Amino acid sequence: MKKLITSLCVAIAMGTSAFAEGVKHYVAIHVDQNDLKVMNMALNNAVNVTKYYETVGDTVEIELVAYGPGLNMFVQGKSPVADRISVLSLQLDNLSFSACGNTHRKMIEKTGGDVPLMSEATVVPSGVVRLIELQEQGYAYVRP
Repeated sequence: MKKLITSLCVAIAMGTSAFAEGVKHYVAIHVDQNDLKVMNMALNNAVNVTKYYETVGDTVEIELVAYGPGLNMFVQGKSPVADRISVLSLQLDNLSFSACGNTHRKMIEKTGGDVPLMSEATVVPSGVVRLIELQEQGYAYVRP
């Protein structure tokens, strides 16, 4: 009987330890405006969500997707939040930046020259499609 009770206690302890590990959350943040307030709010959202989940023992994966006028957020030499993006990309391992390839291509066509993006941004074929894919993968959608 002692062995049965001991085995039961060990099984319960092992089962509850899985709950103590925390939950992993997934968030997609959408920026489609060339507006400093919107860009800063999106970055604030990423920081605040990360801090919150850390305080409750959870983790979060965040992808910020920019397209249309919002792509200016990632244009080298033009982004009003470039310094903040550079700092956050070093501080937050859970934050990634996706730049719309369609918008980038249109910007290049319009200017007739190169439109360099910040090294922190990864070009995806389509910002809209990327947001759809993320939501299909279970990411929560946030649009500041």
